[in-house]
Amino acid sequence: MFPGQGAQQPGMLHALPSGPEVLRTLRQTADILGSDPLLLDTAQALQSTVAVQLCLLIAGVAMGRVLLSEGAIPAIVAGLSVGAYPAAVVAGALEYADALRLVRRRAQLMESAYPAGYGMAAITGLDRFRLESLIADVHCQENPVYLANLNAPRQLVISGSVAALQAVMLQARQAGAVKAVRLAVNVPSHCDLFADAALIMQSEFLTAELQRPRLRYLSASAARSLVDPQIISYDLSTNMARQVHWSETLRLAWEYGARLAVEMPGGTVLTGLAESQWEDGLAVACDTTRLDNVLALIARG
Repeated sequence: MFPGQGAQQPGMLHALPSGPEVLRTLRQTADILGSDPLLLDTAQALQSTVAVQLCLLIAGVAMGRVLLSEGAIPAIVAGLSVGAYPAAVVAGALEYADALRLVRRRAQLMESAYPAGYGMAAITGLDRFRLESLIADVHCQENPVYLANLNAPRQLVISGSVAALQAVMLQARQAGAVKAVRLAVNVPSHCDLFADAALIMQSEFLTAELQRPRLRYLSASAARSLVDPQIISYDLSTNMARQVHWSETLRLAWEYGARLAVEMPGGTVLTGLAESQWEDGLAVACDTTRLDNVLALIARG
């Protein structure tokens, strides 16, 4: 599992395990970006959407390569939001060099479109139908707000203007929400506000040559397994403007036989979601579990 924006942490690239695969990834990244990627994970740098999304891509690919080099080959990969890009790289559908270029462009478009006054918030304790009614009461042209992520039946994320987010959060608490908090995301992802940027990204993808994935690749936007390179290209290029159906994606992975979920850096949010929705499965996060223990769990099957 590859997390999306909001999971970033200062020092996340420096915390990657030492070894040839991480070093190779960092060197390749430096060659392509023309700068040292280790400068991207400072607290100051991570104020930028571009640095955040690049860090999540780099960390996800580096850790994925470490596991693959140890013979820990996943049956399934899935990524939330920008996490879909490292998932596609590890699955063999997208070249890492193309992913770096495309993620940088994606983040630049998102940051320039909404440099301030917008973001995302998580609402826990309400179902989507109750939350959608609150959103409808607040949403307007001046202060738009949308249901963005369906992470769990009662763990939802909204996107929009700060004023609209605050209004929905207040109403959600009054309606019985257990928690309503802003996320560390400075852009209104996964809604119609990025429809124009998604069209630009579709053009950007014309210069990338995608392949059929070697591993089962699940789209969290479609909550289905994708194999056609053109469909994967469309899915990646437009996912910034489409809802995330992570709960359905976890259920699909379970139906395909997954019983162990390993979350790539950074954070543990996806681990918690998998633990809460998989009855007999196990979920671990690389950030909080030693690499040898992760490998042992994978080897145990």
